[in-house]
Amino acid sequence: MTSSDKPETASAAPTGVAAQDWAQAAADPHYRAAVVDLLGALAYGELAAFERLAEDAKLAPSLADKAELAKMASAEFHHFERLRDRLAEIGEDATQAMEPFVAALDGFHRQTAPSDWLEGLVKAYVGDSIASDFYREVAARLDSDTRELVLAVLDDTGHAGFAVEKVRAAIDADPRVGGRLALWARRLMGEALSQSQRVVADRDALSTMLVGGVADGFDLAEVGRMFSRITEAHTKRMAALGLAA
Repeated sequence: MTSSDKPETASAAPTGVAAQDWAQAAADPHYRAAVVDLLGALAYGELAAFERLAEDAKLAPSLADKAELAKMASAEFHHFERLRDRLAEIGEDATQAMEPFVAALDGFHRQTAPSDWLEGLVKAYVGDSIASDFYREVAARLDSDTRELVLAVLDDTGHAGFAVEKVRAAIDADPRVGGRLALWARRLMGEALSQSQRVVADRDALSTMLVGGVADGFDLAEVGRMFSRITEAHTKRMAALGLAA
């Protein structure tokens, strides 16, 4: 993902929990619970991404494409391992931390199963990027140790540039493909935002963090601005793909 694809977040000096390390911030049990939820959601997201990329590789039209997706899948699994290991370091079981998010994430992937190679690329680029934008927004309010880890596992594995190249080439070869993929991307946008909201609503610690009950969380007005930034970043990605938002 290029920097222009990411929502612009505030660059002010960290305050409150964001200026603390994990040892200081974790003294608040509500904050600790929110971070465990966050890492659990991220860990299952990375594990699901690994599985999905491995499946998408079967649809790849060439051996080179198959190998590229396999490399990306490996990177996603490495991200999962880092999150799993971090949960273990702070005395939490990764399986238990992930469990609350399995149904929602699996449901999202069932509802947005791609029908072909190009839809799979668009889903990874659009859907995963929306989730990454959301987690980056949250990361700005985390302690320094957790923030560093979260931003590291959200690094682009190379899928962004790969997807843009392949989708634009397909549209150049057959412009009719663009309309179908634009509709697909709009559906993904709606489903991804709904899924994010459901996950947060179901977890008291995460929702409290977002609306300001934990440390330097967002207030309700900031939540609205956050989703506006995420939508704007989505529009830029659509343009990069050669699709209408």
